[in-house]
Order: sequence, then structure tokens, then C-alpha cells
Amino acid sequence: VQLQASGGGLVQPGGSLRLSCAVSGRDFSRYFMGWFRQAPGKQREFVSMITGDGGGRDYADSVVGRFTISRDNEKSTLYLQMDSVKPTDTAVYYCAAATTPPWRRIEDYLYWGQGTQVTVSS
Repeated sequence: VQLQASGGGLVQPGGSLRLSCAVSGRDFSRYFMGWFRQAPGKQREFVSMITGDGGGRDYADSVVGRFTISRDNEKSTLYLQMDSVKPTDTAVYYCAAATTPPWRRIEDYLYWGQGTQVTVSS
């Protein structure tokens, strides 16, 4: 399984950005998919998770009401819609896949993408 994150860039505070994660391999719909982020000098942290059928979602408190996770199983692609972004959202964003119900822990995810940089600045 290979994951390729894209869509990062420079965005002004209050703006929007949509990240994508293309997943190669079979049976995309069986994976729990997550987004994590890592700011400079900080540990990687959980952002959001979605179940295989898209019916279940989980968000970190810091992004609730601003970020929306979704997936298109026909296209084997995961998304993260980021609205009302803040400078504190600046980080490298990683997508990841798990085969069993994950908690918000890095070690629960088996496969990782390479990351895409998001910078929120005026």
C-alpha cells in the first residue's frame, strides 16, 4: 500500500485548503484512514480519522468545526477540507492507513504517506 499526500501550500489566516491522499493497492475501503500533522520542533499529532465506509469520523479538539475529513472509495482517495485556518495549523500533514480500529495513536497506523507542507501566514 502506498499513500501520496498532496494539496499543501501557503494560505492566509481564515482561508481554506483541501488536502488529498491518493492510495494505491487493493481494498481501500477496508482501511481506517487518518490525518496527522507535525509542526517544527513538535511531536506528530492526531488530526482526524474516518472509518472505511465513511460513516464514522473523529477529530482533534483543535480542529473540530473547522476541518472535515472525507473519502471517495471509488477513487481510493482521502481528503481533508481545512477551513478557517490559523497560524497554529502550520505543519507537515501526513495521511495514514490502519487495518484495525485505531485510537489516536501513531502506532495504530501501518502505512504512511510522505507528508505535505501547510503554511498559514499573512
